[in-house]
Amino acid sequence: MLKKSQEMANQLVEWRRDFHRHPEGGFREVRTSQIVAQTLQELGYRVRSGVGRTGVVADLGQGHPLVAVRADMDALPIQEANEAPYASENPGWMHACGHDSHTAMALGVARLLAGEDLSGTVRFLFQPSEEMYDAEGLSGAPRMIEDGAMEGVDRVLALHVDPATPVGQIRVGSGPASGGVDSWFAAIYGKGGHGSSPHKTVDPIYLTGHVILAINGVISRRLDPFAPAVLSIGSLQAGKAENVIPDQVELNGTIRYMDPQIQKVIHAELERALEIARTLGGDYRLKIELGTPPMINDEGVVRLMEAAAGDLLGAENVLPPLDGLGAEDFGCFSEIAPGAMFALGCQIEGDVRFPHNPRFDIDERCLPIGTAILAESVLRIMRGEG
Repeated sequence: MLKKSQEMANQLVEWRRDFHRHPEGGFREVRTSQIVAQTLQELGYRVRSGVGRTGVVADLGQGHPLVAVRADMDALPIQEANEAPYASENPGWMHACGHDSHTAMALGVARLLAGEDLSGTVRFLFQPSEEMYDAEGLSGAPRMIEDGAMEGVDRVLALHVDPATPVGQIRVGSGPASGGVDSWFAAIYGKGGHGSSPHKTVDPIYLTGHVILAINGVISRRLDPFAPAVLSIGSLQAGKAENVIPDQVELNGTIRYMDPQIQKVIHAELERALEIARTLGGDYRLKIELGTPPMINDEGVVRLMEAAAGDLLGAENVLPPLDGLGAEDFGCFSEIAPGAMFALGCQIEGDVRFPHNPRFDIDERCLPIGTAILAESVLRIMRGEG
């Protein structure tokens, strides 16, 4: 698989650069999905478009095991700062998280497997909107699941490029592999007035100061120190004039966790922190939007990936995962069928370009490697190895 994948390295680069030049936001991946669907049809796949709004599902083969390969397609609302010849041509949008490469590699896997005698079915899930939520608070994975994308799936595989790891290495491990994520939106209400007469007001900024201290104490004082979790404030808005005490303060943030029981504790403690506003004479409102669950890598699928990658790259290049609470809605798929995602080393030597940054980029030599590992993993599952 690695040799075959390296032989089509130029095609992988061409696909990746084309998608990079034409980034599209969540649930707006019209051009991308059209190219994906057309390519898969030409390879002989049974293709269904418009899945989860702008997603593509494609099957090849018959019967079980049915192995799914997922690739996300959406870009981020970031103005690219790179001056590469393949830089974004869509102002204000950029593939700053590597989804262009994920899509290219999945197409490469599809091409490789189209030439194999499959003992089962391979299904490709080209997913919209991993980064963004719709008006109902759902990302692309649950929307695709609603449209039947996971029906009958026995195993589900994915990768994500990792600029912290050199090309030629991967990282993977069983168990929790990314954090669950919720968003919260709060308002603290007081009574506004002139800045010269604070005693005639109920200052919501003063109330918010106490609330912020309580919020920042949730993780350090209310949770087990060995429980990975984050409770962050990302936005705070209050007032418009320097001599006016406003009526309210709005603050929003994110929750990250690995354990659903910890999630419940954070929700309760966030509510308790905001109740301080009432104790001090004000009031509050809190809305928590449930997001994607933690991504749990199945032990059996991980062992198979480790073996496949070890045979292709050498066991010394299969590394344990780095700690972190980044969120990834692949967990919605792996809740339904055993699955795993590995991190593919894509580091540009001497210049690490981290995701969600206007200078993000990858060393494209990683593309044949990721393609080969996914293709080999699919074939091994079909042979009953995992």
